[in-house]
Amino acid sequence: MSTPTPPGTVDRALRTALYADPGAAALDTAASLLAADPDADGELARRGREFVAAAWRRGWQPADVVRIVRRELDDVHVRLVAALILEQAPDDDRPRGRRWVDQLAGLDRRHRDAAASRAPRADRFSHATAVLELYRLLLRLPALEPVDEPVRPPHAPGERRAESRMLARIRALLAKAEATGYPEEAEALSGKAQELMARHSVDEALLASRAPAEDTPGACRIGVDAPYEQAKAMLLDAVATANHCRAVWNEPFGFTTVVGFEPDLEAVELLYTSLLVQATTAMTKAEAEQRAGGRKRTKTFRQAFLAAYAHRIGTRLTAAAEQATAETVQAEGKGAAGLLPVLASREVAVSAATDRLFPATTTTRLRGVSDAAGWTEGSRAADRAQVRPRRSLD
Repeated sequence: MSTPTPPGTVDRALRTALYADPGAAALDTAASLLAADPDADGELARRGREFVAAAWRRGWQPADVVRIVRRELDDVHVRLVAALILEQAPDDDRPRGRRWVDQLAGLDRRHRDAAASRAPRADRFSHATAVLELYRLLLRLPALEPVDEPVRPPHAPGERRAESRMLARIRALLAKAEATGYPEEAEALSGKAQELMARHSVDEALLASRAPAEDTPGACRIGVDAPYEQAKAMLLDAVATANHCRAVWNEPFGFTTVVGFEPDLEAVELLYTSLLVQATTAMTKAEAEQRAGGRKRTKTFRQAFLAAYAHRIGTRLTAAAEQATAETVQAEGKGAAGLLPVLASREVAVSAATDRLFPATTTTRLRGVSDAAGWTEGSRAADRAQVRPRRSLD
């Protein structure tokens, strides 16, 4: 007569730590089981790759998983999940878009850098405890709205080079804006970058008006990290709105989903990252000046500063984009006859795609903006970094 095979070490450990009592005693018991059985290491790693693959099926992406692990756990867990994601990648037979590939490449670089300076591995019990804590988090990840990119056929070589040159020029302008110590220069550089982004978006719409394509809005997630998440989410929303996109903030998981057409999504990613650097630099300088004047500033000062910066910079981004669009329409003359209807239809498509992804959203009242000095200094910084086209930079 046959009898059931006794559960292995990994099964018993996971049942104890993940599916039964979530307390510390259960975690210690499960970690002790794993620490005492080195032969279980391979199976434990395989289960981890399965948890990662399950997260992909629930709509998560590599950067999302690393972000939530960093928010909820410690550096050791970030290293563990990075290794699992990279180990699972060869088994991922689903076609992935550019952003997914870029996330894996960035994760691989950071993981190799961390490995080069990593401290010796912890004892088996501590390592098993960290692995189980990570698996417990991965197991409980909820489903997210799917933002998978379509895997597009390659462009013609000339078209790909032209797009790369455009993005490279925008990146260069924003890098200079971040590095300069002169507000007027940062203003001109950021304004020119927004102008190029707007013109690139309009060019795409012109192509669509002349040769209708099957392009539809896509979506991407952009991290919104602590501290001052609300003000940063407000800044990202302002950048998205100015570039014909919609933004929905997920506060518990630390990201905003941006919905729009691909050229506009790229613009939002680039410009938000740069403006956040510029805003942080300006805030640090403003705080130093406040302290030099004998006035102690707090978290409320920084929150109000960033909120004011986001509010004012959004107005200027929108103005720069509208001016670039108007100039393009004027320059095209009769050739732009179909442009405005196409722009309007693209706006409708973005709104419809956002509503499909997020049928129920709520608005959030900005909290903690009570420091008048912080608001004033943030507004001044945004005025100095105001974005508008500067023809002299051509």
